Amino acid sequence: MGAAVGVIAEIADHRRRHRRDVDNVGFMPWRGIALAGIAVAIFAAAFALKP
Repeated sequence: MGAAVGVIAEIADHRRRHRRDVDNVGFMPWRGIALAGIAVAIFAAAFALKP
């Protein structure tokens, strides 16, 4: 779940960075959401590998 959120947020951040209208700024912090999603995925994988 965390990895999916991270990937979707990275796609949204890429779309925001390459927008045509520079004044059309959104309010979602996509970079932070991607970082949090990837962190959740890493922690979940670490806890799943614990014997």
